[in-house]
Amino acid sequence: MEENNRQVALLRGINVGRAKRVAMADLRKLLADLGYGDVRTVLNSGNAVFQAGSVPPATSATRIEEALVLKLGVAARVTVLSASQFAELMAQNTLAPGYDPARLLALVLNRPADTARLAPLLGQPWQPEALAVGSWAAYAWCPDGVLASKVVAALGLLLGDGVTSRNWATMQKIDGLLNGSATAA
Repeated sequence: MEENNRQVALLRGINVGRAKRVAMADLRKLLADLGYGDVRTVLNSGNAVFQAGSVPPATSATRIEEALVLKLGVAARVTVLSASQFAELMAQNTLAPGYDPARLLALVLNRPADTARLAPLLGQPWQPEALAVGSWAAYAWCPDGVLASKVVAALGLLLGDGVTSRNWATMQKIDGLLNGSATAA
């Protein structure tokens, strides 16, 4: 896959609990039916890597959101990043690799301009948790788990459905698939 044609789609809230169930085979077919090529999914939580041709990421997100409702009956926010944007997101995480990737979250922003809204949170004392912000995501260290995290709760209140989160281990798997060092799941 050529780097400038690849995109990553992150579907918010897919296959969490009993709601919004989407089989990854159905997601791959949906993306292929939309004209995307070399579609691969990562894990069972709504992560896909694909070739998009000349379609911009924002257009891909809208197309995928609409098709999810029309074809699968599932309403979910979709965040799409180009391969280069995803690479920036990975590189900008100042909390990695110093923390356990299962308790380190990347909270990917649906609207990158929302990073400005996060400025007040950066000055707060979160210890033992930690917060960092990049161009495409906020990064949260959650030593006591995500459900107990004050940082994640604050980000959720501020951003609502304008953010979708993945732990760092999942982000590394997506990055490996983008870079050809991992296989699809």
